[in-house]
Amino acid sequence: MSRTAFQGLATVVRFNWHLYVLALIGVSALLIIAAFSPAWLALVCAAFAVLATLSIILSLAATWLAYDASGLYRLHWLDPWMSAQGHAANIHAGFDETTPLLRTRFPAFTWGVFDFYDPVQHTEVSIRRARAAYPPPAETVAISTRHLPVVDASLDRILLILAAHEIRDPQERITFFRELHRALAPDGLLIVTEHLRDLPNIAAYNLGCFHFHRPSTWHDAFAAAQFTLAATLKPAPMITTFILKKHGNPV
Repeated sequence: MSRTAFQGLATVVRFNWHLYVLALIGVSALLIIAAFSPAWLALVCAAFAVLATLSIILSLAATWLAYDASGLYRLHWLDPWMSAQGHAANIHAGFDETTPLLRTRFPAFTWGVFDFYDPVQHTEVSIRRARAAYPPPAETVAISTRHLPVVDASLDRILLILAAHEIRDPQERITFFRELHRALAPDGLLIVTEHLRDLPNIAAYNLGCFHFHRPSTWHDAFAAAQFTLAATLKPAPMITTFILKKHGNPV
């Protein structure tokens, strides 16, 4: 399953177009004000318009670099952590780009696909648009963040790729990770890939970085669910992967 050169960027713009429209309206308003203002105010408005335009360009460039130019979706960065075989779960928040890629690259695993999207709790308009454009395949199992319908300790790998940040409530997040802990085999791995609210993402996305969680937010949730951090990866610019194990797992 191949991806086009700008597929990641196009997807982000398609499902978040309202943000870019608002930004362009803001830039246009500043330029209109500048055209009818005294010189000093015109200069200020023009400067803000230029800064806003540069911010938009930077965010688009960062998105292309992270999702398209980096090879993120080739998944080679997962190879050292997927060398075993067994049962794996790919869990998403209503928009699944990765299951076909994972099955192709890691055929030794038997894959289950789970969708925790809840329109009442997870209210991001971008997810609603993505689900409308790409309904989940029939094999996808709808779940809640409170329950994963598998037996205890039955999954060798659990993957959450750019999905878990949609859980905005801290207690819901902890409850979810505790449920993943229950489902994970004693020597299994939980792999969580996300943007972080850190300096690179703040520089790239400005106010948009508040959609991401701070590193400490993730670490607190992992610790509350009795996970230990085995490794931290940087599979692409602005993107971080946490490799997590159960307490006592020597991996």
